[in-house]
Amino acid sequence: MGIDDHRTVTNNRRNVSYPQLWTTASRENPHTDSMIDEKNLVVGLPTDHGDRADRLLDGVVAQVLKTSPLIAPIRSLGSNHRGRIASHLNALGLHDRYLRFGFAANDEQITRYVDGVDFERDEIFGIYNRRLELIAMAHLAFSPKPTSPVGAEFGVSVLAHHRGRRFGERLFERAIMHARNEGVSELHIHALSENAAMLKIARNAGAHVTRDGSESEARLQLPRATLDSHVREAIEEQWARADYRLKVQAKQKTDAVSGARNDDLAEADKPDITRK
Repeated sequence: MGIDDHRTVTNNRRNVSYPQLWTTASRENPHTDSMIDEKNLVVGLPTDHGDRADRLLDGVVAQVLKTSPLIAPIRSLGSNHRGRIASHLNALGLHDRYLRFGFAANDEQITRYVDGVDFERDEIFGIYNRRLELIAMAHLAFSPKPTSPVGAEFGVSVLAHHRGRRFGERLFERAIMHARNEGVSELHIHALSENAAMLKIARNAGAHVTRDGSESEARLQLPRATLDSHVREAIEEQWARADYRLKVQAKQKTDAVSGARNDDLAEADKPDITRK
């Protein structure tokens, strides 16, 4: 769910009402969403929290804006990014595919996986570089069965030449925050026992890891959501979308000068029709 939505989540999770942060001006002028105005970040936040919300917002905005230049912006991805997601996964080497999926998935199997992603139920997070290449992504999958326990499963991948920058850890932290805000009480990670990097991230977050031969399972108990976690997620998402818009505009100008066509860019920049 992106921040240009305002809906109550009821799909096998407890009801959570999310704030709508875009101002009226932003919706009327699509170019204004590339500028972060901390005064307008509070639009749509519940008013029943009063002064406490103001104090929390001041602290969260200051912290996020202070650290933002040093960390990679992570944004939620809708179905219009499906092509980029497929390209990212297809760029993984055979061993990396083996670690990500538990088997050395071929291109056809990756296509089926991407086509089967339920963007309405699950959440996909991504990190783009300045060339609008999806260099890291995570899939936070919720159970499709309403009677299942309140839990979610996490999977992540980072392109080989972009590792060592803690992108996997950052995506895990982002997924934890979103899962908390969705009412999830436990996060699961199914990984091959040889996937030391993923299991280390889970252990560092406090997860209990159980090994069963060649496979391991990590379970992380999540605390309840707070006003701070809701505000932080909304601000980080808006900042990431603003960063993405700036990258889109820069690439469009570069392509216009060079005469290049980028149909994938146009598709990924369309409004996400799956998130109503």
